[in-house]
Amino acid sequence: MVARNTAWNLLGQVAPAIAAVFTVPILIHGLGTERFGVLTLIWLVVGYFSIFDLGLGRALTQLLAERLGRDDHASIPPLVWTALGMMGCLGLVGTGVAALLAPALQHGLKMPAGLRVETLHAIYLLALSVPVVVSTAGLRGVLEARQRFDLANVVRLASGVFTYVGPVLALVFSHSLVAITIVLLAGRMVTWAAYLVMCARELPELRRRVAFDSAYVRPLLRVGGWMTVSNVVGPFLVYLDRFLIATLIGAAAVAYYVTPFEIVTRLLMLPWAFAGVLFPLIASTFAPNPDHSARLFSRGIRLILLTLFPFVLCAIAFAHEGLSLWVGESFAAHSEVVLRWLAVGVFANGIVQVPFATIQAAGRPDLTARIHLIELPLYVPTLWWMAHRWGIDGAAVAWTLRGGLDLAAQFVVATRLLPTRTWVSGAAARALAAAAFAAAAFAAAAFVPGLSSRVIVVVAALTAFGALGWTRMLDADDRAYIKGLATRASARFRVA
Repeated sequence: MVARNTAWNLLGQVAPAIAAVFTVPILIHGLGTERFGVLTLIWLVVGYFSIFDLGLGRALTQLLAERLGRDDHASIPPLVWTALGMMGCLGLVGTGVAALLAPALQHGLKMPAGLRVETLHAIYLLALSVPVVVSTAGLRGVLEARQRFDLANVVRLASGVFTYVGPVLALVFSHSLVAITIVLLAGRMVTWAAYLVMCARELPELRRRVAFDSAYVRPLLRVGGWMTVSNVVGPFLVYLDRFLIATLIGAAAVAYYVTPFEIVTRLLMLPWAFAGVLFPLIASTFAPNPDHSARLFSRGIRLILLTLFPFVLCAIAFAHEGLSLWVGESFAAHSEVVLRWLAVGVFANGIVQVPFATIQAAGRPDLTARIHLIELPLYVPTLWWMAHRWGIDGAAVAWTLRGGLDLAAQFVVATRLLPTRTWVSGAAARALAAAAFAAAAFAAAAFVPGLSSRVIVVVAALTAFGALGWTRMLDADDRAYIKGLATRASARFRVA
């Protein structure tokens, strides 16, 4: 089930990206550079509208999964409807804020005079969508708590693809940003309605009882508030480096830094997808079945280690060759060291998704938020000093060190929260052994001279890591599952 749900989460992320590859050139040609630039801002704003939920969507997932794990169906309708009502009210506040800021935002954008009125009207229309966007996150959280990632991602996939395909369809009858925004708004409304229908079918008690209970307001705000701190500070820690590079070094340096950053951080899609599945699973089992939660934690650490290692190792070993083929020799000379350091940081940031999801699923988002708040004053001066001293290479090192510190802190906290120590101690021992092996392999791949020598290092490291993973990191159930997949794939191949 975990593998299937993770695959659904991945599909929900990848499909819109594929749609963007095909539709963006059409939109640039049809809208022109200025209008397309404003459209990209519209996409960005629609995504960031979700911040107005103050973490209530994820808080609802955690609290609902907890009650489903206890088979407490009587409390589900008031919990869900209270959360959705609160999110709708917060969305209306977001509408007011967006409408008030619209003239200032329109005035601050550099664009032709003829495009200003059109942009202002588009922003006003976007403001109307805030309650829909905010409450949609809550409805999706209900399906995820119910472990219906297939339903949640079918709608997410369709909505994500329509975000890019809808404007292309709108070009048939209008090149106006107002028309495109109306199409996008209609798509959001359909998405919201689809999620609502699915939630009502999965939890029929929601249809039978619509109730608001003030007793749920405080726990929702407490959990959601701390999650919001992590949701705001976490991305700030991740993306601060590029703004500081632009300030200290210059715009060209940003290009040399951001290009490898955008490549290597794509590897995080799998840990994000897996953590999204792990979160409601641990939330539903943490109190009634702590043994199962501990096993999920252990398995999550091991599977992400095994999955990320080959990609990160190859990124480090062949950074120069890959960048040269893609963006040219001169660009590779500036960016290969950055890519290698960032790849190590991605390795740490991928693994940390498991303890991060575990801590929040245990109902302690305050701990993840406090960790991020402690990291902030440590990271900012370190990043500034290292970027000032060693340029973009120093910024990449600082980013990676921050990721390593975050992993260590989150791992320690998560293991202390889990009540069953047998599985946790085993996970810690295996993770530390694998991390030590990975560090040695990464160093060898980075510093061994010559392409042929690095190929030998990669093949040897992958072989050794594969043997270590099969014998020491995978348990009997994991090995049986993989053998079953291989057997079924072989049978289908022979039939074909």
